[in-house]
Amino acid sequence: MEGDIQPKSWFNRNWKWVVPVGGCSLIIIAIIVFAGSLIWGVSSLMSDSQAYKDAMVNARSNSVLVDRIGEPIETHGMSSGSIDYSNGVGSADLRIPIEGPKGKAIILVIGSGTGENWKYELMEVHFEEKDEVIDLLAKTFLE
Repeated sequence: MEGDIQPKSWFNRNWKWVVPVGGCSLIIIAIIVFAGSLIWGVSSLMSDSQAYKDAMVNARSNSVLVDRIGEPIETHGMSSGSIDYSNGVGSADLRIPIEGPKGKAIILVIGSGTGENWKYELMEVHFEEKDEVIDLLAKTFLE
């Protein structure tokens, strides 16, 4: 049969909308992946810092805090603040959200140092539901 015409493929019939939608989808996915990796990188930079580690050790070993929010004390959400390293000296100003079975709180940390030797101006736990503060430096000798 000479008059039979082959039907066009699905892509040939729909390429005018598939190409722009597919391209925009790839761009959106790339932006989401980039933003996610940026957030993950900043978050891991904070959680790997000596100030963060010292704050969590002090929080977990503070009997008043353990009685107040229970054990285990874990991070809750993303930390915020800033960490700066310049010429081998670091400085940190962090807000670390924590939680236990009995409640939630935020650790505020301000300090500076090199390597594992840090001095802290402030390391306090503030509770979200009350105006209660626990000083994590009161019984420690981190200086």
